[in-house]
Amino acid sequence: MNLDLTTEQSAFRDEVRAFIRERLPQDIRERLRQGYLPRKQDTVRWQRILAERGWAAPHWPRAYGGAELGQIERIILLDELQRAPAPVPQVFNINMLGPVLLKFGSERQKAWFLPRLANLDLWFCQGFSEPGAGSDLAALRTLARREGEHYVVNGQKIWTSTAHVADWMFALVRTDAQAQRHRGISFLLIDLKTPGVTVRPIRSIDGAHHLNEIFLQDVRVPVENLVGEEGQGWECARFLLANERSGIANVGACRERLAYARELAARTRRGRHRLADDPHLRHELALLDAELRALEVTNQRFLLTPSAQAAMPAFASVLKLRGTALQQQLHGLLVRLGGAGVREHVDDEDVDGIPHLVERYLFARAGSIYGGTSEIQRDLVAKTLLG
Repeated sequence: MNLDLTTEQSAFRDEVRAFIRERLPQDIRERLRQGYLPRKQDTVRWQRILAERGWAAPHWPRAYGGAELGQIERIILLDELQRAPAPVPQVFNINMLGPVLLKFGSERQKAWFLPRLANLDLWFCQGFSEPGAGSDLAALRTLARREGEHYVVNGQKIWTSTAHVADWMFALVRTDAQAQRHRGISFLLIDLKTPGVTVRPIRSIDGAHHLNEIFLQDVRVPVENLVGEEGQGWECARFLLANERSGIANVGACRERLAYARELAARTRRGRHRLADDPHLRHELALLDAELRALEVTNQRFLLTPSAQAAMPAFASVLKLRGTALQQQLHGLLVRLGGAGVREHVDDEDVDGIPHLVERYLFARAGSIYGGTSEIQRDLVAKTLLG
């Protein structure tokens, strides 16, 4: 990291490294190193270990299962988790819904949901996108009609990550069909076991099942599951998306993949020469390292400088754009190095995880879409710069 750490912060980093070294199950670490995405059981298993220290939700109040860590300590923790590599805490629970509940939720909602989110007793998915309402969320058409102490919800959500393994969904719904586009939208928590909910898989380009479409037919949701006030959903969504985009840079994950690329190049030979000695590859690795250092500094400026955070969402959009591009470049490089290992020779052992490197490369293509498409991010930056 480029941060100038105090003695206490350096001690915290050492504490995190020791904890990961001692407690991270080796089978989980090895699967991630080889290019696999973490399975649900991997994330649940590791997050519950982190929750013992409050590190599953490090920025939350201790009363709700957090550790009340400062911003620098949060950066250190996330960086070390990604470099390990280890599963990061479930993003929908910790970085999205949790902060929304802390800001907009009732005391009952905070007391009941937050500890369960931190310990992954409940797994949430995000019900925002709809057919015809992806980047333009204000065009959503899912209706929630109030009947007594319930909302009756009808509509469809799509591209819903992990819905097939989720317990609940936080969703944007239209509670006032006559209101203007950004008004009349509310934020509901929906138990996916409720009658009328149907989840269907969508296979993505990597051949795996990450995504789903969800059909809601006369789904009865208790009014007490409304977060904030009726019609306040757009405000909740903007707050949530700013939190989502600011975490998409994934500097530590990029560092770990760059280190793995160097490792793979060092033990792969083309004839009598190691790939790591190829001057063109060395130049490419150096450029990636420089780009990553720049992203790291920019990410720290955003997270630690109040004036930068005041520029949201434009600053977060810059991080999202650059971080996504670097992740895609690194996964492409690993596929090329892995392919060279198959065609040529790898010292001492077969190249591990080659099919999974390809799958991760394909999965990384979605980074230009989720969290708001790259085109939308550029629009946000342009509007900020040009007024």
